[in-house]
Amino acid sequence: MYQQEFLVFKTVAEAENITLASKQLHISQPAVSLQIQNIENYYGAKFFNRSNKGVTLTKAGVIFYDYVCKMLDLLTQVQEDINELSEEHGGEMEIGATLTIGEYVLPNILACLYKMRPDIDFKVAIANTETVARDILERKYRIALVEGPIPEHKDLVVENFWHDELVVVVPYHHPWAKKGSVTLNELTKAKLILREVGSGTRKVIELFFNEKGFKLSDFNIAMELGSTQSIKNVVAAGLGVTIISALTVRRENEDQILKPIKIQDCYMGRPLNILTNANNAKTKEEHFVIDFLHNRDLLEKALDMECLEADIAAEFQRL
Repeated sequence: MYQQEFLVFKTVAEAENITLASKQLHISQPAVSLQIQNIENYYGAKFFNRSNKGVTLTKAGVIFYDYVCKMLDLLTQVQEDINELSEEHGGEMEIGATLTIGEYVLPNILACLYKMRPDIDFKVAIANTETVARDILERKYRIALVEGPIPEHKDLVVENFWHDELVVVVPYHHPWAKKGSVTLNELTKAKLILREVGSGTRKVIELFFNEKGFKLSDFNIAMELGSTQSIKNVVAAGLGVTIISALTVRRENEDQILKPIKIQDCYMGRPLNILTNANNAKTKEEHFVIDFLHNRDLLEKALDMECLEADIAAEFQRL
């Protein structure tokens, strides 16, 4: 018996439906049925009662389910203990990231991480939230950083590491720039440049509008673009205003190209989260990255690029 087969059995037992379990596992329904059949043949017992409504555990299945849960916990502990014993450090670590984090947050973080651990070769894969979550479940990479709503799944471990504010962004010399804030009613009269449908930023904006009693159709959506940089270029050219992460316009604000302003009497934000797979035992290197992301003081220094001048490695060890 292999760990994957135990995991398939556990998922089917909890879902009580092979089709639903196959979707959760991201493998085909026939493959799930075959693995269940192999398990029952191996032990010479029937573990599931099958009906048109789904599947339920037999008495033998209940006993086997209890042992499977214990065995999966033990297998995870074995991997963790082996990782702890390993004296090898470094190697390659691929991190998944959504667009805003991958372009504007992660580069600063990686610069600091590399200064502390030059033996680790960090690689980044950028995609939308749904794709990144699926890749974590399929174990294409072991850590991901995402913004916005996350698909619910029992095997996704979600840990918040930052809260990102979304702001209205206008050309630096726009009439609104002097006001410092704008009402939602005023925003309905402007040409609004937004991210494409399906992006995490777009979903947060739509949810915010709905909570405030507005529909997206109440606004003049002049353009939809697939990257934050493209949106900033269009806004800087005076073709409209936008709503994007405050983290993405720091440099343009300093250079007096774009001006971030708030929505009056409102706060629009979203959590930035770490995603991992609950079935993976974390390596020392993965613990190192996650611990760094949870250290608020050092993370702020990373985002402000102060870590390149400070002895951040020594500071991290002291905390």
